[in-house]
Amino acid sequence: MMTAPTQQRFLILFDFDETIINENSDDAVLQALPDQQLPDWLKNSYREGHYNEYSQQILAYMSEQGVSPDAIHSAVERIPPTPGLLNLLQFLQSHQQDFELAVVSDANTYFIETWLKHAGVRHLFRRIFTNPASFNAVGRLVLQPFHAHSCPRCPDNMCKQVILREYLALRQKERDGSAFQRVFYIGDGANDVCPSMALGPRDTALPRRDFPMHRLLVDHSQEGKLKANMVAWSRGQDVVDYLKKIMEER
Repeated sequence: MMTAPTQQRFLILFDFDETIINENSDDAVLQALPDQQLPDWLKNSYREGHYNEYSQQILAYMSEQGVSPDAIHSAVERIPPTPGLLNLLQFLQSHQQDFELAVVSDANTYFIETWLKHAGVRHLFRRIFTNPASFNAVGRLVLQPFHAHSCPRCPDNMCKQVILREYLALRQKERDGSAFQRVFYIGDGANDVCPSMALGPRDTALPRRDFPMHRLLVDHSQEGKLKANMVAWSRGQDVVDYLKKIMEER
């Protein structure tokens, strides 16, 4: 007789750009352009809070320059992981009974799926929350916004706190009312602050050391606004060491 699998105690949410990978994927794919950079008129078209729109324009420009789907695919696969990140994922794989993993990223489905599959770690993530992207009939990668929301702090296409709250509610329902014991959020950017502010006192925000998320959370923490624990990291091993301690607490 099959025994029911025990429920995972912990949820870990990962950002993608400069967290799982050591670069911004949008910048990395520019290597596929003939002169490997954007013209000034395109760079100057970026508006604060409208990064998704800007990314759509970049992908359209790349297509006009004759960059093929294969060239984009190769450029994504070549992006290096953040130091020690694959070791962290290996550790989590060996403790799959304890940890559920998801990605919450303002990149896009094509970049993230391509990279994770190439690295052999796609199967570790239960869900990937990101902007939809796929190639159209003429080989152009078309990007769409993830959702609409009313959070004044976040870019117009994505509020990671909304995603976090909705996912926790959904999973609790699917788990017959059982919540995760702890939630961990690993990121680097300013848009990783909003979800961190929704974490509770048993949870942990893990900002990449000296990146924008870290600097902003230090301020919020000093002002007493951050309820969660904060543990900064430089390498994947720092996160492994922290998680080992948490697991010993039981």
